[in-house]
Amino acid sequence: MKLTYGHSTLDLTPTGKSYRAAMDDKIVDVEIIRAGNGQLDLLIDGERVTAYVSSDKAKRWVTINGRTTLLTKSSGARRSGGKNEHSGELTAPMPGQVRAVNVSEGDAVTKGQTLIVLEAMKMEMKIQAPNDGVVKKMFVKQGQTVEREQILIDIL
Repeated sequence: MKLTYGHSTLDLTPTGKSYRAAMDDKIVDVEIIRAGNGQLDLLIDGERVTAYVSSDKAKRWVTINGRTTLLTKSSGARRSGGKNEHSGELTAPMPGQVRAVNVSEGDAVTKGQTLIVLEAMKMEMKIQAPNDGVVKKMFVKQGQTVEREQILIDIL
């Protein structure tokens, strides 16, 4: 995911349970320890940091150590087209628990088919195939707790 910070771009790449964050020439590893109620407890290159987040659609205000920064999603991020290596990755829209996994690696899927059901804040969310394809990789299983924007499934 690419986020714009002033005139710079912050590129977040999932690496299993954590993220690699790159901005300008600096790269750090970020792990989410706990998330909830607009607060993120993070481990950034081994240092524990608390971030407070509020959002309005594509805009996010993040406050760390009393400094607030506006982040916005860059257009074309994640599902910009077939040449992007992340074009078929489906992510969790919010933190929650995987209630059902309806496909396996290698299964053919059709656009609109429900692949995964998440439960968050007492609501069920159906994660559907954005297009026809084949399940390349499953990153979650039933009963697993996931974070917002964590990769759930990759479709070719």
